[in-house]
Amino acid sequence: MHALPDGPPRAERRTDKRPLIAVLAANTISIAGSSLTLIGVPWFVLQTTGSAGRAGVVAFCATLPVVVAALVGGPVIDRIGRRRVSAASDLISGLSVGAIPLLHYAGVLEFWMLCALMALGGLVHTPGLTARGVLLPNLAQHAGTTVPRAAGLYDAVSRGARMIGAAVAGVLIMAFGAETVLLLDAATFGASALLVTVFVRGVPAAEPQRAAGKVSFAAYRAELAEGWAFLARSRLLMGITVMVMMTNGLDQGWSAVLLPVHGRDVLGGATTLGLMISLFGGFALLGALFYGMWGERFPRRAVFAAAFLLSGATRYVVAAVTDTPLPLAVTMALSGLGAGMLNPILTTVMFEQVPEELRSRVAGVSTAGSELTMPLGGLAAGLLVDGFGVGRALLLFGGTYLLTTLAPLVFPAWRGLDRGPAVSRTGRPLRASERAGSSPRP
Repeated sequence: MHALPDGPPRAERRTDKRPLIAVLAANTISIAGSSLTLIGVPWFVLQTTGSAGRAGVVAFCATLPVVVAALVGGPVIDRIGRRRVSAASDLISGLSVGAIPLLHYAGVLEFWMLCALMALGGLVHTPGLTARGVLLPNLAQHAGTTVPRAAGLYDAVSRGARMIGAAVAGVLIMAFGAETVLLLDAATFGASALLVTVFVRGVPAAEPQRAAGKVSFAAYRAELAEGWAFLARSRLLMGITVMVMMTNGLDQGWSAVLLPVHGRDVLGGATTLGLMISLFGGFALLGALFYGMWGERFPRRAVFAAAFLLSGATRYVVAAVTDTPLPLAVTMALSGLGAGMLNPILTTVMFEQVPEELRSRVAGVSTAGSELTMPLGGLAAGLLVDGFGVGRALLLFGGTYLLTTLAPLVFPAWRGLDRGPAVSRTGRPLRASERAGSSPRP
């Protein structure tokens, strides 16, 4: 595998693991806090309104701005600076989620306020995640490690954070109420912002990038279009975006509505719900670690397809046909094991195919495409549960998930997963201008 052309000239390179460790720690804290919200907000809505439909509306309001932010945020991230965007994103997210319980305690929280606060959090959260994510190759080089290893570690700590956050959320909700969980989430965002602000200084790629020309709306639009154009030319990256777009929408319906309602009606409460999500997160952590240690020995396409089939439709079907926790617990563990192998593959492929100067733009539009169906996923799940019951909704979502995850086995463009980075005939990694016609071919 050829090294990616990142970072300063060799004479200036010095190994420093602190920025990478700081970003990993910030992501761990932030994602653990987001896991609290993942359980706390749906449970709060179900407790205060009793309506799965309203839980779906809140999920819609929280995720629609995510798509908008990802769609237009790439050039903004580069101009403002990845470190600043990450910190500002966490601070605003913390304020928005912390305001929910405070307004509730004051007796003035209306449903529209809850929707608006979740929308604000969704608007700023994705740019922060994108800003940290696109720094990985630079941080890996700064730390003297490889991109696949850094990507595996990045995903592993994220999975572990989700596991811990979900377990803590279930216990805290039962002991202190959903409002306390949301206050704790607000505090985690503040800690994440502080880590990035202090310890990621000195990494050139984290600071504002000088624009090639005069700053204007036309220049901004051109930069955004450049990211779209690069994505559209790559059959592999476009295929990944479309497939993940579908599964993200289905997963949003699962996490925001279907699983919380199933947990309330069948699993016995928030504690068991948290345990299920923790099992998924814990085994996803193992999956990410396994892939980081041994994954490069196997064809990516085969691993990716098998992992997606294992982690997808089975959760929905088992939840629909069983009324005891044990079968779903086993299924969640196996599903997590497969899911943990997915993001390291996708992250590595993205960094191999996209040059440094386009990463924020391509990652932004790819994220926007991947999250396009998320608002509809939560809303559709809520309406289906209210109209037809949770069992039928689960089976419908599971069948759609199965059809979607067959794509890597059906479409030839997915063979590009096994081809590595785009390089010239001499083995030199291609620059952005040279990759214009280098999209994977079947």
